[in-house]
Amino acid sequence: MMKTHKILLAALLAAGVSMAAGAQNKTFKLGQWIEIENNVIRELNRFYADSLPVDRMMKASIDAMLEELDPYTVYVPEEENEDFEMLIHKSYGGIGAVIHKKPGEYVSINEPYAGSPAQKYGLRCGDQIMEIDGVDVRPLTSSESSERMKGKPGTTVVFKVKKVHTGEIVEVPIVRERIHLPDIEYAGMVDDTTGYVYQSGFTENASSELRASIIELKKQGMKRLVYDLRGNGGGLIQEAISIVSIFVPKGTLVVTSKGTMSSNGQSKKDSNELFVNEYRTSAEPVDTELSVIVLIDGASASASEIVSGALQDLDRATIMGKRSYGKGLVQTIRPVAYNGTMKITTAKYYTPSGRCVQARDYSKRNEDGSVGEIPDSLTNEFKTAHGRTVRDGGGITPDVDIPIQTYSRLVYSLVVGGIIDTYALDYACRHEKIAPLDEFHYTDADYEDFVKYAMTQTFDYRSSAKALFDQMKKELKEDGIDESMSEELAALEKAIDMDKEKFLRLKKDEIIPFIEEEIAVRYYYQAAGIKVRIRHDSQLETALKSPLISY
Repeated sequence: MMKTHKILLAALLAAGVSMAAGAQNKTFKLGQWIEIENNVIRELNRFYADSLPVDRMMKASIDAMLEELDPYTVYVPEEENEDFEMLIHKSYGGIGAVIHKKPGEYVSINEPYAGSPAQKYGLRCGDQIMEIDGVDVRPLTSSESSERMKGKPGTTVVFKVKKVHTGEIVEVPIVRERIHLPDIEYAGMVDDTTGYVYQSGFTENASSELRASIIELKKQGMKRLVYDLRGNGGGLIQEAISIVSIFVPKGTLVVTSKGTMSSNGQSKKDSNELFVNEYRTSAEPVDTELSVIVLIDGASASASEIVSGALQDLDRATIMGKRSYGKGLVQTIRPVAYNGTMKITTAKYYTPSGRCVQARDYSKRNEDGSVGEIPDSLTNEFKTAHGRTVRDGGGITPDVDIPIQTYSRLVYSLVVGGIIDTYALDYACRHEKIAPLDEFHYTDADYEDFVKYAMTQTFDYRSSAKALFDQMKKELKEDGIDESMSEELAALEKAIDMDKEKFLRLKKDEIIPFIEEEIAVRYYYQAAGIKVRIRHDSQLETALKSPLISY
């Protein structure tokens, strides 16, 4: 018996020594590399032939180091903190408007936000800002103009403005406010019993906004909710938990995290042991019986996946669309020296069934960063509350797969190239008003005006076939065999090449919805654009016709 105790004690001591040695080795290695790095920089500074671009070198060094970990752990220097705040909180100090500026010209108000100082003080789409606080804007870049318009809430900025429809030149002093771009960008009824909510982020108070929207929609007769998280890249985990609380009983498990920090911010220094934190709903629900459809796609990430994964695991909603992005990591914001910031991955999260949505291999992602195809043999099965099978391995797989709406290369070129955006601005400058939103439709006759405008603009109007042909022709030339095929290549190019105007007319039905949406925004603000988008949303149309999962 004594011998057994001695063996057990020896084993425990050995384990303790091993753990301590591991922690010490980890600390030693870190110190060793910090010393090496300092020595390298010191020697470069003393002996390198030219002066060192220290700021650029060190920023590149930090970025490269963090890229070895994951795509989400990043360092933000002080000068980029404002942009980082906008990314995290979707807020800034300013007047609340999107601007458009060409080099050497005045600033045009492109999209004033609803309820913003820009709107309150009478600025509208097409108004031209000539001066900002007495400074002529023509020599300024778009970025420089924007920075002068922003500022501390409560301060005043004075604009010299040329009004779009009267030509009158007036001085407009505007008191800046804290501009918060709402996460709930649209909430309304799509039919007598179906409510629809589009949410673009998970910043502070997103759950309160959603809760209020659902209560209001229920008053309007909502019996079924379409909760649209397509394109939603996520945000605060606590907002995700609070959103799930709208639909499930108080005290329900939403997500579990396993990582280096506890839920109250404690860390285990020099230890490989992980904290396991359970997050449960703490608020009373709005409705635990309401039929819910959640729409997701390859750009639905992080908090979007926490919500859709929890509602799927709890058999509380039918998830429709395409598989989500596959980001199952939790980031924590930490301050660093000289007013910098780090966003550090501190945990992985797990849905109520126990699955992690994080893609295991970053190299197996699609071009847009979302999860590539993963065979079932590389995933694990989990069970929902009512026994349905779900899998891990990357993203949330919808219960009902709905193909995404596809567009031609021409449409992407017109949207990304800003042609439709600048046309909508031009249209608003020429038309003082349009029909009420529910009656407004951009007609085939109107489209002739767009074709005329687009013909004056420079953009890549090649078809996908022509773009691939041009690439093939380039590679044939590099291989030195293009001349031997010149006749065949010329004949093929003639067959697939399409006149710019002809191609614009051919793709009219694809292009008109985008024009209609952009024009609606110029007169009735951002929510109007989403309301118009709903008219042409084939995925939404399919979802409304699809049966819900029965439990």
